[in-house]
Amino acid sequence: MNLRNLNKRVDNRGFTLIEIMVVMVILGLLVAIVAPNIMGRSDQAKVTVAETQLSNIANALDLYRLDNSQYPSTQQGLQALVTKPSGSPEPKNWNPDGYLKSVPEDPWGAEYQYVSPGTEGPYDLYSYGSDGQEGGDGDAADISAWDTKD
Repeated sequence: MNLRNLNKRVDNRGFTLIEIMVVMVILGLLVAIVAPNIMGRSDQAKVTVAETQLSNIANALDLYRLDNSQYPSTQQGLQALVTKPSGSPEPKNWNPDGYLKSVPEDPWGAEYQYVSPGTEGPYDLYSYGSDGQEGGDGDAADISAWDTKD
């Protein structure tokens, strides 16, 4: 091996500053393009989760009505789907296994609102959305079980 070949090997080791800069620019562009798409999706994902939970609760309410001929009262609330409610109307054929394992909170940590009888149907079941207040736009808009029904 001569000295000339040894110098070539040493020169070919590692990356040049320009190569590192090109890779950094490419990574920066990828992050700039992908990050906003991922970040904006979390709000929409929470809305989708709320719609799915409302649909599941609505199905459990329908099963409750099939067994007991009526929906739980506002006072009995959604907890009537988990434990046998007391008070009026008394459920005559309440399923000992319940209709839900537990009443979920909406994705923003608030309770779902339940009123029976309702203004939109036999009951109103809804979430106030991300702002926790009636009304709103986007992910802060109210989400109703009736909006999720086909």
